[in-house]
Amino acid sequence: MTETRHQQLDRLLSIMARLRDPVSGCEWDVAQSFETIAPYTIEEAYEVADAIARQDLADLRDELGDLLLQVVFHARMAEEDGHFAFGDVAAAISDKLEARHPHIFGDDATGDAQTERWEKLKAKERKAKGETSAVDGVAISLPALMRAEKLQKRAARVGFDWPDPSGAADKVHEEMAELAEASPAEKLEEAGDLLFAAVNLVRLNGIAPEDALRAANAKFERRFRAMEAFAHRDGFLFDKLSLDEQEAYWQAVKASERAETA
Repeated sequence: MTETRHQQLDRLLSIMARLRDPVSGCEWDVAQSFETIAPYTIEEAYEVADAIARQDLADLRDELGDLLLQVVFHARMAEEDGHFAFGDVAAAISDKLEARHPHIFGDDATGDAQTERWEKLKAKERKAKGETSAVDGVAISLPALMRAEKLQKRAARVGFDWPDPSGAADKVHEEMAELAEASPAEKLEEAGDLLFAAVNLVRLNGIAPEDALRAANAKFERRFRAMEAFAHRDGFLFDKLSLDEQEAYWQAVKASERAETA
């Protein structure tokens, strides 16, 4: 008989409890902490995104399982320390979803647009947590590119933003010049300013910077592999070629891609 979703969840929770048993559990699992597991949690979230990008639903199923394991792992460690259990995690997100959708689960008839309603509720939640700044609550552990975008969006909510992309574009050019003129001691700060300005420009063009850079990474990797293959086809070792010869292969790859899409 096929197990119900409740039985499967109970099975997963039981497996985690056994793995964490200090006497009969797995030595590796028992030795872990919130801090040591956190990097795996982040990694699994990215692997979920990767499976989606590749439209591999079978892999997505497996990666979602890996991500769920991270939630179960953290919840189990918290339960062992007497803080909360998996059920409390599920209850907290359920409560939050219902509170943030009063037009669905309550009697809200304000007529506010969904985005406006959502922002009002999130602002109320932040206030309840004692957060006073518009940029409070933006997780420090986020990848720097994503955190930059979130900080900028928070600032934009209170009016601190470029009115259009042209101002952000000018800022990118300004930061490029400052990086070029920076002393060795100043380069780290100026490089950060340049990247932050670039995030602003991309965001104001209606594009998620993380998505844009992920796509650029994929394109570069695809073209680089193709360059290596072209050189190998011609009997050359790519790393033995001069920069001009490598550039010629790069242009050949780009021309090949244009021909395929023509």
